[in-house]
Amino acid sequence: MRSGAKVAIVGGVFVLVAGGVGYGAYNLYEGLTGGTTTATSADGSPKRSGPVTAEETRSTAEGFLAAWAAGDPEKAAQFTNDPATAQSALSLYLTETHVTGVKATAGTPSGTTVPFTVSAVVSYDGVRVPWTYTSRLSVVRGLSTGQPRVAWSPAVVHPQLRDGQSLRVTSSGAPAIKALDRNGTELTAERYPSLRPVLDELRERYGTEAGGTPGVELVVADEGDAAPRTLLTLREGKPGEVRTTLDAGVQAAAEKAVQRYAESSVVAIKPSTGEIRAVANNRKDGWNAAFLGKQAPGSTMKVVTAALLLEKGLVAADRVAECPAEAMYHGTRFHNLDGFSLDGKTFRQSFARSCNTAFIKLIDDVGDDAALGKEARDVFGIGLEWKTGVPTWDGSVPAETGGVAAAQYIGQGTVQMNALNIASITATAKAGVFKQPVIVPASLDDREIARAPRALDGSAARQLRDMMRATARGNGTGAAAMAGVGGDKGAKTGSAEVDDQGEANSWFAAFADDLAAAAVVQSGGHGGDAAGPLVASVLNAR
Repeated sequence: MRSGAKVAIVGGVFVLVAGGVGYGAYNLYEGLTGGTTTATSADGSPKRSGPVTAEETRSTAEGFLAAWAAGDPEKAAQFTNDPATAQSALSLYLTETHVTGVKATAGTPSGTTVPFTVSAVVSYDGVRVPWTYTSRLSVVRGLSTGQPRVAWSPAVVHPQLRDGQSLRVTSSGAPAIKALDRNGTELTAERYPSLRPVLDELRERYGTEAGGTPGVELVVADEGDAAPRTLLTLREGKPGEVRTTLDAGVQAAAEKAVQRYAESSVVAIKPSTGEIRAVANNRKDGWNAAFLGKQAPGSTMKVVTAALLLEKGLVAADRVAECPAEAMYHGTRFHNLDGFSLDGKTFRQSFARSCNTAFIKLIDDVGDDAALGKEARDVFGIGLEWKTGVPTWDGSVPAETGGVAAAQYIGQGTVQMNALNIASITATAKAGVFKQPVIVPASLDDREIARAPRALDGSAARQLRDMMRATARGNGTGAAAMAGVGGDKGAKTGSAEVDDQGEANSWFAAFADDLAAAAVVQSGGHGGDAAGPLVASVLNAR
């Protein structure tokens, strides 16, 4: 689009204006130049090839915006490479957003991409509110016709739109909430960006129960279960007050910690109660992977494996345990990091050094390849359908046999966890009993909290904590990361190998006094190097 092009109101509709020339009736199929004619399209017209030219970009963008501005979704859709989908989306835009007085101003094209700014007024139920946003479109060559076309995606209509989403004005959504931490400090997405998806879910679930009344809003609505996202408030409602278990200080430390590494997540839990003190993510997609992620947790899973072996009496913290450089189980060979071995050392030392083979060599003695999954469920509450107050993935250790079962012992294979799960496992190890994580008190909605069938055996719990303490001190793999953390502390490192990924994912789990935390950093390498400092920062905020 040429510089200075804009959309202006004419007789109740809007048309694109550029240099004083109206484009309301501009025809895409006339006046296009550039490109190379090499064949004919299906309708017999010349079929162009080669890169889209600057003139084609300008003309196509002008035609599309003019038709859209004129309130003609059918015509606008013909300028795109997906007319059926575009027409449906543009029709919904006109009817569901209640926009009037639209003006669109194009920015300077960059190649075949044309940015533009939309200014409009949203009118609904006697309320009129200005609305301005920026978006962009790109022009590509149609595969069948060779004609230039706007590459269609929902983001053309609004940059926050994705497939399966639409814009709409609503006065029947969940009331806004005022979320408070455990001490009454207000928690906002502006101050704590990682909480945005959590706050959206809390609003959807508890806005009405917390005494709020809805306002009128323009929102991004999702066909799935995701809570609507507010783009524009037309009329304020009355927010309901929701007190959470979060701690503003710990949350602030978690937000700061994850900024050190892209694609990282961290969760902190109070072991004695299961109350979630913090959740933070640093991800390009804004997804709450800390609660909803599913990936192998590496050697942090050895907390559960060690508990199983201790309860069965196959090991003791002070008893010598074999730790060869490699071990075999049902034809699958396992190695220690850099091929190290420990000769004549205790199981505590094998745990602290994260010796894989010390765990693998004992699977035969367990006598049940599915025993690890039972331990994870019955003692650590994994997979018990937690009801934290917001959606979560609650971990999975499926029943396996042979080499796949052996891989689970060291947190590989089919084990699926996230930072919340591993933080909870760490909290259970510290407390000796599973306390289902919660982010709002169960009393708010009388929901039923999951309970594990049994507590960890007392002797096993004491030894497990002792081994985690050894990991956080001396020559343990978590000692460097935990050096600056005071109090009663313990840790477990993890590095999870992922197919087709150069570096392993970095995992770290630790406790300090009555706070437990776990973090994962995608492609972060050794657990103590990347995830470890994140966890230490959060623990130091207690």
